[in-house]
Amino acid sequence: MNKFLKIATIGGGSSYTPEFLEGLINRYGELPADELWLVDIEEGLEKLEIIGELGRRMVDKANIPMKIFTTTDRKKAIKDADFVTTQIRVGQLKARAKDESIPLSYGFIGQETNGAGGLVNGLRTIPVILEIADEMNELCPDAWLINFTNPVGMVTEALARYSKHRKFIGLCNTPVGIERGIAKILDIDHSRVRIDFAGLNHMIYGFNIFVDNQNKTSEVFERFIENSILVNMKNIDPMEWDEKFLKALKLIPCPYHKYYYKQRDMLESQLNQYKNGITRAEEVIKTESELFNIYKNSELNTKPIELEKRGGAYYSDAACNLISSIYNNKRDLQVVSTINGTTIKDFPPEYAIEITSRITKDGPVPYKFIDEFPVSIKGLINQIKTFEILGAEAAMKGNYDKALLAITLNPLIANDILGHRLLDEMLESNKEYLPRFFNKEFHRENQ
Repeated sequence: MNKFLKIATIGGGSSYTPEFLEGLINRYGELPADELWLVDIEEGLEKLEIIGELGRRMVDKANIPMKIFTTTDRKKAIKDADFVTTQIRVGQLKARAKDESIPLSYGFIGQETNGAGGLVNGLRTIPVILEIADEMNELCPDAWLINFTNPVGMVTEALARYSKHRKFIGLCNTPVGIERGIAKILDIDHSRVRIDFAGLNHMIYGFNIFVDNQNKTSEVFERFIENSILVNMKNIDPMEWDEKFLKALKLIPCPYHKYYYKQRDMLESQLNQYKNGITRAEEVIKTESELFNIYKNSELNTKPIELEKRGGAYYSDAACNLISSIYNNKRDLQVVSTINGTTIKDFPPEYAIEITSRITKDGPVPYKFIDEFPVSIKGLINQIKTFEILGAEAAMKGNYDKALLAITLNPLIANDILGHRLLDEMLESNKEYLPRFFNKEFHRENQ
């Protein structure tokens, strides 16, 4: 173990950060972080300072010797860090609102990680994440990059293809949310449940279900079929799955699968909300405002319960679990986005997948509980992987043709003419965050 442990969080002014702080505080005995550096951009400085002050109050209450620094100097924060976490949103929540509303105006699902919204989110985000990885390669080459910036799957694919820094892991709260949902169905503590997951980010399937380390897949799956509405996330409409479909699938789908298997129902729900001037981004903006008013309270020294309304609950706790397992070489099983290697025969070794993995001091080792995807899910997974690859290349090179292929081939669009028009409008509306697409010199050099 290191005698000195430094963690840097890029996007430290996020409303999720108090949960991350709580996770570090609760694990201080096994993960003694000496310094936590919270980094944000100038536009997020006010929120960053609010989070920093709350964090210091939380640390004081816990009576641990962790120092919290706030800064807009990213390089200073990550220099000599042991772990760097990224939770950024390029363009902030206003950009997310566009990711949702513009596709809906064309009659397509609007969502920040799926379809057109997921693509443009990736186009804004990937160059910044790659820049951070390059800085890490220079300033903290031995540090692990733990990314839970969306779209995690496309970002991890971009890191796998284009980054010199090879110590990176993508992380999502969806597997944790599903396990908690199953525990709710069983009326037991979530710590007793573990599921073997495989697939892609926001496209994972649950294969094996363990309760108290005993394989209980058959009996628990029957309970899930009867109560599937209980396995959901706060940012996704709670629609019940068709029981016959689940029996035929023989796998636990994730809540994001509803955008594909229940596309018409999900679109109708979103369009009704959109017509009434409501999108998920607007709800989040309201929740964020409420949360930061709570965070400002100088008497507050714990993570407030209201944070769970944000929709990303358990992200940060999962990050702390992952960091601690690497730091302590726990070799436990967690679900992460990582390099396929020889795990899934459907994909080449260099592709990124999301899968249950054994977490070691040298990073994740995918847990080989299947050799290939069942034919029932193989097609959809490959289609979304193609979308991720094309989107990552488009983001890296500012390549319009790759972006057009990505948006048109995505099953939530699947329309060449409208896909073309939609892409053009979304690119133009995000112009200030997409210099690689609008800088003619860069464009020529990278085509």
